Amino acid sequence: MRTNHKSMPDLCWTRVGNRFHTRGRHVIRATGAAMTATLGFLTVGAFLALTLWTRASVLVCLVLVPITFALIGGHGPQLGGFIGDGVLKVAPVAVMIAFAVLYFSLMVDLGLFDPVIRRVVAWAGGDPMKIAVGTAVVTLLVALDGDGASTFLITVSAFLPIYKRIGMRPLVLTGIVALAAGVMNMIPWGGPTVRAMAALDLSNADLFLPLLPAMGVGILWVLLAAYLIGRRERSKIGSCEVDGSAPPDVLTHPGHGTGGPGAVHRNALSRRQRVTDQAKQIFNVGLTIALIVVLFFQLLPLEVAFMVAFALAVAVNIPNWDQQRELFEKHGGNVVLVVSMIFAAGVLTGILSGTGMITAMAEAMVGVVPNSAAGLLPLITAVVAMPLSLVFTPDAFYFGVLPVLAETTAAFGGDPAEIGRAAILGQMTTGFPLSPLTASTFILVGMAQVELGKHQRHIFLWAFGTTLIMTVAALATGALSV
Repeated sequence: MRTNHKSMPDLCWTRVGNRFHTRGRHVIRATGAAMTATLGFLTVGAFLALTLWTRASVLVCLVLVPITFALIGGHGPQLGGFIGDGVLKVAPVAVMIAFAVLYFSLMVDLGLFDPVIRRVVAWAGGDPMKIAVGTAVVTLLVALDGDGASTFLITVSAFLPIYKRIGMRPLVLTGIVALAAGVMNMIPWGGPTVRAMAALDLSNADLFLPLLPAMGVGILWVLLAAYLIGRRERSKIGSCEVDGSAPPDVLTHPGHGTGGPGAVHRNALSRRQRVTDQAKQIFNVGLTIALIVVLFFQLLPLEVAFMVAFALAVAVNIPNWDQQRELFEKHGGNVVLVVSMIFAAGVLTGILSGTGMITAMAEAMVGVVPNSAAGLLPLITAVVAMPLSLVFTPDAFYFGVLPVLAETTAAFGGDPAEIGRAAILGQMTTGFPLSPLTASTFILVGMAQVELGKHQRHIFLWAFGTTLIMTVAALATGALSV
């Protein structure tokens, strides 16, 4: 029987052709990946440039920059799906932050922290060391609302008259408040952690809970730092006798005194009304403690916990619709600003993920990062995160830089969540009260009448030390690994 076969030259050409075809496919694939990575770097670079060196709106940049480069890359038909996926991923975070802002704004308006402030001021008396520690304690509590501006307004208003009365430097006040507010900005409803969860599509359990021990160590360090700073101040000016009661205007918050949701005219209240107010205050304290327990132990999704807690707080404290509407009008601006930013971030992350830009950028960085340094990426991120707060806005870092670092870590076999944890150990947490890129920093130094440069020089090493100590604690507890 005759067998059909190719001659040797034909066979050789066939093999050469197959190899050429295979190599051609690899070249085309590599070229496509390089183009996608280039588009990704251009997207991130344009976003960073527009937000860092111009007055362009972050929200506009988050939406229009990725859309522009996706269109350049030929992804126009898929844009709707990419954006929809990204927005859906960040929706729970947006709901959570909306009700978190409303809840804690209501609690501040109702004077939830007033008794603590009065007790701390009375305990401190005229001892600079006690006043310094008391400043840290009050800031740690007030900062639970996750809003740096309101934290600075309340704490500086409460303590600045006392600092001036006994001769303590306002620079000490801004420094201690900055240390305490910086650590507390790590809470899950604070800006940096919210951004990290949205950018990396992580839950509170994945990102924040493993850092709880490290945050606890950070809080203890802040109290120690306040003690040391206060003791040094006491050695300079000594102690003096001071009336323990705060000035009448010190504990006046937005909404107090002139018809807001927290307006209370205690002198005109009947005894029955006072009892009712005390019962409400006890309820508010219990509700807030229960909420924090639920959040920290992940007993409910964050958005559900805040939604239920806010509904209960409103039903008990301001059941009247006119008062509720006043609350929304007063704090609705903050809610809309933050929530719209989170949804806009969903557009950026959705497009970067859907088009494959994130993966391509990570693969490009994998080729540059030495294998020996791959395992150190979380540690390096943690160490540089705090100083980078002086260079990157939170939106630029968390939405532009963090996803690339996380994907690069994943490409080396690491856990992307570790990059997120490393970032919130310093980037716009311990670093935000020193950064000229956040408006709340100017509220802090402006109210205390302190120059920003002096404030930064005075407290930078203390704040950087906070990050380093929390990083060591995170390594010891397994939240970070090397």
